[in-house]
Amino acid sequence: MTDLAADIAATAALPLPQARTLPKAAYTSDAFYRLEEEKLFRTGWLCVAHVSELPKPGDYLALELLGEPLVVTRAEDSAVHVLSRVCPHRAMDILPGSEGSPRKGHAQHLLCPYHVWSFELDGMLRGCPHMQEADAFAKADYPLATLRSGIWNGFVFVNFDGAAPELKSCYAPLDELLAPWNFAQMEIVISMDWECGFNWKVMVENWMESYHHIGAHSTTLNPIMPGQNTWIEPESPHYVHAHLPYTAKLKAEVADAAARGESMPGFLPLPGLREEQQAEWGLFLGHPFFMFLTMPDRLLWYRLLPLGAGRCRLQTMTLVSRETLDSPDLEKMIEAETPLLRDFHVEDMVVNKAVQDGLNSAYAVRGRLSHLEEPVWLIQRYLAARLAGSYPKKAERKPYYGPRAA
Repeated sequence: MTDLAADIAATAALPLPQARTLPKAAYTSDAFYRLEEEKLFRTGWLCVAHVSELPKPGDYLALELLGEPLVVTRAEDSAVHVLSRVCPHRAMDILPGSEGSPRKGHAQHLLCPYHVWSFELDGMLRGCPHMQEADAFAKADYPLATLRSGIWNGFVFVNFDGAAPELKSCYAPLDELLAPWNFAQMEIVISMDWECGFNWKVMVENWMESYHHIGAHSTTLNPIMPGQNTWIEPESPHYVHAHLPYTAKLKAEVADAAARGESMPGFLPLPGLREEQQAEWGLFLGHPFFMFLTMPDRLLWYRLLPLGAGRCRLQTMTLVSRETLDSPDLEKMIEAETPLLRDFHVEDMVVNKAVQDGLNSAYAVRGRLSHLEEPVWLIQRYLAARLAGSYPKKAERKPYYGPRAA
């Protein structure tokens, strides 16, 4: 692992024109995945839920992350908590059976089915039958473990080691930019589950670079957002931000529709967007794997749950505004948009699995990166920094490419 970490550090230190891919062991080694868990995942902020999944007091969402059984709850005072599901009595998972996708439910309290110990939705022990003979036993001493958590723009995050920088400070530079979407008021209307036979970095690298539009998305995305037009904001310690501009033809169609007071196909357009935001997709990665994409009429969010060096579980979700939710045409919109979303998601799943298969080959070599794969280079730099116990520095420069390039 020492040699591999040193190789990653040397690779990440290369300037973008000399950038190359990481050693294949960074994607296939179980030992290196465990190192990533220790150095990246448990020390950072991991997105586990959106507040719309917990709309009322008593709502909960059970999921497993990094091998830990967790439950996200909304308590009676409407506060959101992230709790361990491990009963402090005999260590039973109090909500067993969540090996698959996250499960939602509603309850006045959480109940361990083993010995019927019950817990408030803030984790405090509520009831414990037949414990009156236990010397010096106090219910206050046996709550469900509470993990450090926070909410940013409607998304619920957890930090395992309790030492990550303040969540709001990590994403504060994005607040004004993203304000028109009002993430916290959006709701999920389309959700798709994917069992993924590939490394988490294969997923996030593919998510962030649009070079592959010319191949994997040649008939779906590339005709409206050519990969070669993508440009990337300068390096930030906690996230990557890419711009995917529409073609001139599509921009003209959007402008013509707006002039006529009409909407393009899709969901209802969001008011208050900048002119640039009306004619592009905004692609974001909050390190290490908080993936979201802004569109003029919606938000896409990917909930990623790594399971090992070569496996992860994924939910791809579409969130829309209150105006769209109240539209009488909502069901028609969902019916029309779901196949389109599934098509390009399938395209990504196919290439990601093929990449992992290639990485497992004896003939896999270290490739060179295009300037269009700048996000992959930035992900490498984040990985190298976290393995060394630091964060990348904010780049005080203009973008390398695009309309605001130096």
